[in-house]
Amino acid sequence: MYIRSTGNISPQPSFGELLKKPAVYSGNRLTCMEPDYSKILDPKLIRRMSHIIKMGVAAAMECLKDAGIDNPDAIITGTAYGCLADTESFLTKMVENKEELLTPTAFIQSTHNTVGAQIALMLKCHNYNNTFVHRGFSFENSLLDAISLIGDGEASNVLVGGVDEITNVSHSILSRFGLYKENTVSSADILNSNSKGTIAGEGAAFFLLTNQSSENDYAELNAVHTFYKPSGLAEIKRNILSFLDKQSFNIDDIDLVISGRNGDARNDSIYSELDHSLFSNKAIVNFKHLCGEYPTASSFALWLAANSLKTGQVPGAAVNKRPETILIYNHYQNIHHSLYLLSAC
Repeated sequence: MYIRSTGNISPQPSFGELLKKPAVYSGNRLTCMEPDYSKILDPKLIRRMSHIIKMGVAAAMECLKDAGIDNPDAIITGTAYGCLADTESFLTKMVENKEELLTPTAFIQSTHNTVGAQIALMLKCHNYNNTFVHRGFSFENSLLDAISLIGDGEASNVLVGGVDEITNVSHSILSRFGLYKENTVSSADILNSNSKGTIAGEGAAFFLLTNQSSENDYAELNAVHTFYKPSGLAEIKRNILSFLDKQSFNIDDIDLVISGRNGDARNDSIYSELDHSLFSNKAIVNFKHLCGEYPTASSFALWLAANSLKTGQVPGAAVNKRPETILIYNHYQNIHHSLYLLSAC
């Protein structure tokens, strides 16, 4: 599969450009740098769109514009949380109005497939449209579905993306579970904090996948693999080596590893052990200090890898040569583990 184009809205200046100078935040929550939506979307529609819908639709439109395609053969989105702001709005009104005289708008727009549906409505696209809500595997399963569609000949180009948002209410609830840092911390120092918790994040990243190569492709997506609740480091290593072997690669063929380290001492121990064993001689770059932690954060990593392969520029990595192959390894709460293998076109 080839990544023909990308579109990304994140806490970094990533919309329509490669990340050059990362923004630094203070606190335990990162929010997206949003573009001027009036230049991308119909102002009349913007008024009725929530935060996540605007992000998702704008990122998708940027991706299609970059590819020069008006209507994809399929639209597939992955989201773990869905439209949280609309869900909160509907539930709040339900309580305040004592379950009477409720307007249906917030409920209609609170469903997880709203982003994909809104993209299709704007494009007048009546093709395959699906949304995956599989927690930390939401984006990965969207990609695997896209790969299957193209491989079976049911589509030649597929728009696929990962979208999640953080709201005041969801941040407060997740903080109670100890997911985020209790003290103020700089995003530049989060990976060295060696304490419990990480920083919350959000974002919307879309990709146009195709099986037809062109001179404008960002990268070749060789393979995607997921595994669930590994018993320990030995099983994780076996999965990584087996994944590479199936693609006729070995660890020495990898020029760069993109790691999902997030600053939580409990979860980062896995990455630390791999850095000193399997990846000991590899150039390694992290990404969650840039976008924060959320279930579909791996979509930001894929965007980073694709752009790095196309431009040869790797933000924050000590790479002696232009990378030709990149391995992404990420896990979400040590439950959902994913691997991506990309190579330059």
